[in-house]
Amino acid sequence: MTVQTGTQEQRVSRREFVTALMREIPDALVVTGLGSASYDVFSTGARDQNFYLWGAMGAAAPLSLGLALAQPDRSVVAITGDGEQLMGIGALGTIGALLPPNLTLVVLDNGHFGETGMQRSHTSLGTDLAAVARGFGIRDADQVHDLSAAEDIGRAVRARAGTRFIQVLIEADEPPRALPPRDGVANKNAFRASLGFPTF
Repeated sequence: MTVQTGTQEQRVSRREFVTALMREIPDALVVTGLGSASYDVFSTGARDQNFYLWGAMGAAAPLSLGLALAQPDRSVVAITGDGEQLMGIGALGTIGALLPPNLTLVVLDNGHFGETGMQRSHTSLGTDLAAVARGFGIRDADQVHDLSAAEDIGRAVRARAGTRFIQVLIEADEPPRALPPRDGVANKNAFRASLGFPTF
């Protein structure tokens, strides 16, 4: 995909973008970061192949890496926010060193810490997450800001052609919350069962 730089004023609705992306990746294993990313993914429909993180800030990228390594024949997509990714920024170094071909990281970037009061995050203060990812060795790192990019991302996810990092510039809005179940054991068991593993 070609890098789309755009300006900070060019942004897409996060709920519309996630909905479009989920339509493109029906067979992918999806890990969501805490908060808005989980709400947006869950709003597209209950799905056993989704693993929702509650309160594990910074864990979406490393969990997705482990999953991609353990399931090399499946596409793995992390969908998270800029604040959550900033908390787990060091995981990008390990991802850049390993570069599993079936891993895509999608960071929904509104430039704010949405779960703690909409304080400005580092990405509205000069941090370019796509450039950071490239610095960690993830060569295929793009910044996008329009709905049409969801189709391109979906095509690349399905092809499993390399590790990708996508920074999606989204509007700083707050759609109605769609809360996934908070039962972590049930979530784990449903996810394991979808992979053909026993539950306990």
